[in-house]
This record gives sequence, C-alpha cells and structure tokens, in this order.
Amino acid sequence: MAKNEPERLDKRAKEAGSYAKYMGLAFQMIAIIGIFTFAGYKIDESAGHTTKWVTAALSLAGVFASLYLVIRTVGK
Repeated sequence: MAKNEPERLDKRAKEAGSYAKYMGLAFQMIAIIGIFTFAGYKIDESAGHTTKWVTAALSLAGVFASLYLVIRTVGK
C-alpha cells in the first residue's frame, strides 16, 4: 500500500459526503417547492378560482423557503 493511499481515500470520502449532502439538498428543494405548489393548486381547485393566484403565491413562497434552506445549510 502506498504512503499516499490513506490520504486519497480520505479525500474521496469527503468528496462523496459533500456530493451526497448537496444532492439531498436538491431533492429537499424540489420537495418543498412541489408541496407548496400542490397545496396552492388544491386550494385554487376547491375554491373554484379561474385565475390561479394561490398556486402562484404558494409556489413563490416555496421557492423562498427552499432558498432559505439552502442559505442556512451552506452557511454551516
């Protein structure tokens, strides 16, 4: 086993952990935006709105919530 082998393994493990962390963050963003948009759609559907303002407002709120999640997570 080469002398640099443990260092390379540590570096790869850190890269894999970082990759997994940010992939999980991307899926969380998709889920948050999707849930907010779906809730807005259902509210508009049950209220019988012709213009989907609640869907638009909640999907925008979902984007802001997911951006807050990203900023809070990356800042750590």
